[in-house]
This record gives sequence, structure tokens and C-alpha cells, in this order.
Amino acid sequence: MLSSFASNAILSKARAMYGKRLREENYRDLLNCKTVSEVAGYLKNRTSYSGILAGINENEVHRGQLEGKLRQKLFEDYASLCRYELSVGEHFADYLLEHGEIEQILHSLMYLDAGNPEEYLFSLPAFLNRHTRIDLYALAHVKNYEDLLSALSHTPYRKLMEPFRPVPGIPMNYTGIENALYTYLYNSAFEIIDKYTHGQAARQLRELFQTYMDLVNAARIVRLKTVYRESPDFIRSTLLPFGTLHPRLLNEMLEAEPEAVLDVMAKAPIGKRCKKVPHTYIDQMADRMKYLTCRHDIRFSTHPSVVMLSYIFLAQIEIQDIINIIEGIRYHLASEEIQKLLTVADFSRKEA
Repeated sequence: MLSSFASNAILSKARAMYGKRLREENYRDLLNCKTVSEVAGYLKNRTSYSGILAGINENEVHRGQLEGKLRQKLFEDYASLCRYELSVGEHFADYLLEHGEIEQILHSLMYLDAGNPEEYLFSLPAFLNRHTRIDLYALAHVKNYEDLLSALSHTPYRKLMEPFRPVPGIPMNYTGIENALYTYLYNSAFEIIDKYTHGQAARQLRELFQTYMDLVNAARIVRLKTVYRESPDFIRSTLLPFGTLHPRLLNEMLEAEPEAVLDVMAKAPIGKRCKKVPHTYIDQMADRMKYLTCRHDIRFSTHPSVVMLSYIFLAQIEIQDIINIIEGIRYHLASEEIQKLLTVADFSRKEA
């Protein structure tokens, strides 16, 4: 059990770190940048990312290197919080590492599927190689799926991915692989919650994860119906096996027309809540709900594990927004179009 001093220290530390987040002015300035170098220079000189970016030359930095540095700050922030929260912090640190590992596997897989596996080398986060069970440099040199499996030897991911070996003439089942990896990840999260947290803290954490997965599943149903015209049975096979939606309601969503899926979901409490969350794209709902929930919890929760995880999730969202800005600039999108891709910026005016 944490001492009162340790609990107060975690709450204060996490909230102080959150106080250094990007604000509306920062997002507006970043959206006005014209190059990746300008983004790097702004983050280095005007934001809390200055420390992690101190050694880079913003005029020469590759976008993959910049993204790696941003993610390194996330790991360092978490390590800083874990020094105060040993009882559960180290276990959620394992979860965060697994999340990072799965992201790298999926990145490598996308490059491989696109026929450019060597491109992964430019986005490889070197700092992660000191902590991960995966040889990321081996991951950067894969030429085919068998090479990828070899790079994942001695990890639990190889066994998860073996059933998805590509068959000649049939597209790789990327969705199936993603589903298997994230099912493994979220099972780990729930095991940590069940074993190391209790009472109200456990309830808040479980609700945070379950709500997120309800919305991920809802977005997947709409997307697969709208874009790919997939059957209800196929879509059901792609859903994460978590969430709060009753199987009967889930079946009704699977049978509904794409534009009616959220109306059906509104019969459940989570559906009523999500309909109030503005979004441009259906895939934004899950992260925007997570953002609003974590923003509330980091301010008002009295449970160290909840506040700590809320900070990490908010930091992840912020970093993904920065990456979306970088990608938008690379593809010469107008700033108004890039802003539609962001999770945080549309809500910033509502912050105190």
C-alpha cells in the first residue's frame, strides 16, 4: 500500500507534467509550420520537448528520428512517475513497453506489405532497442514474413503471428494480425488492473479501457461496412473481445446500415455519451472519448494509478497529434485539413 506521501507525490508530479502540455497557441503555431524542420525547431525552442530535442539539428532531422525522440520523452516521463508508484507503476511500464513493441511490429508490417521494408529503418526508435525483447535492427532488415517471424523469436508475438502467414494470391490479413496483437495487449492490461488495483481505482481503469474498446469496435463496424462492404460475420471476427456492449446490441449494430450504427449504439449508456463527442472521422471517437475522460481524471481522481495512466494516455494523444501534423505537412495538406485529424486541438478552447 502506498504511503500518503508517495500518493501525494505522484498526484502532484503527474499534474505538474500535464501542466506543461501543448496549448491552443502551440497547436496553432505548429499548424502554421511549413516543413518538418520548422516543427522540430518550434518543439525544440518553444515547448516542454526542448530537453529531449536539445541535441538534434532541426534542419537535418528525419521525420522518423523526430517521432522517435517524441516517443522517447513519453518513456522517460513514465519512468519518472514509476519512481513514485512502484506498486503498480512497474507493471503498467511493462504494458507501455508491450504497446511500443506492437506499434513497431505493425509499422514494420506496413512497410513490408507496401514492398518497402527498408523504410522502417528510418523510423526505428533506437532508444526502445535498449528495453525491448525484439531486435528492432533485425526488424529493419526483414525481406518477407518469415524474416519478420524470425525477428520475433523468443517473444510471445511470434506465436500470435504464425497463423497469419501470407498465402500467395491472397492479401495479407493485416486486420487479423492487428486484432491478435491488441487482444494480447489488452488482456495484459486487464490482468494488471485485476491483480494490482482495487476498489474505485480498478473500476475507473477498467471503465477507461472498456469504453475505449467499445468505441474502437463501433468505428471498425462502420468503417468495414462503409469502405469495404464486409459482411456482419466477417466484421464480427475482427472485433476486439472486450467492451461493455451487450451481445444482442452488438449483433444489431452489425446488421444495421452504416449510418445507423451509432444510433443503435445509443441504446446503451456508452452510445449516448459518444454521440455527444464531436468528430470529423469515425475513428476519432475512441481517442476523443479517452482524451475527455483522462482530462477529467487527471484533475479530479484521487487514485495514483488512475492519474498516472491518465497522464500517459494524454501524452500519447498529444504525441500522435504532433505526428499527424508532421504527416500532414509532408503531404502538403492545408492547415485546416490537418486540424481535422487532431484529437486535442478541437477541444482546447474548452480547457481552463
